[in-house]
Amino acid sequence: MKNIFLLLLCLWFNFTYSCDCPQLQRETMVKKGLKLSDIVFYGELIKLDTIKETYSFRIIELFKGTYKSSIINGRRSNSNCSFFPFKKDLWIIYASIDKDNTINLSSCLPSQTIEIPVGILPPIPLITTSEKVTTRIDSLNNEVDNLKIRNETMSNWFYQLEQLRVYKLSQNAVTDKLKEDLKYKILFILLIINGILFLTLILLLLKNRKSKS
Repeated sequence: MKNIFLLLLCLWFNFTYSCDCPQLQRETMVKKGLKLSDIVFYGELIKLDTIKETYSFRIIELFKGTYKSSIINGRRSNSNCSFFPFKKDLWIIYASIDKDNTINLSSCLPSQTIEIPVGILPPIPLITTSEKVTTRIDSLNNEVDNLKIRNETMSNWFYQLEQLRVYKLSQNAVTDKLKEDLKYKILFILLIINGILFLTLILLLLKNRKSKS
């Protein structure tokens, strides 16, 4: 297990240093994610192909963008910041949509699960060497560090869901207002048309009466 954690950590460090993007701040990450994404949704990762680096999500709740199907496919691109969602779980996803209608995920955006934090940081392994004996204090400190990461990850997860749902409600309110405004505009135009038709009819009647006299 420790070797797996070490491998994940090495992969993450290599990935981090090859991708140059500013650190995401909790207060602005949702706003930034919405601005820089073509589609934002809450969904379940249902399919993974680690060889082709392709994946599929089932969209549960859509916050931004449109998509005809509830299943959306994605693949990792050649971009340094593109990442592969390696764990089947419930995800909050911010993504760009490519020309082939597949999505691409970026580590510069706040995609995450309730266990995997923004930035896709794996658990911190307890690294030891033959020159140092691991003590109980070392193990406890390591557990505390990982516990802090898990707590922050869960907090960010619920914070993001809340902010995205507020955004969705605000967009629905804007849409309803636009529909209401459009309805009143159409009604106003119809009243003008009816008024013009009524005046035209009166003029024709007057003209007809004048011609008879």
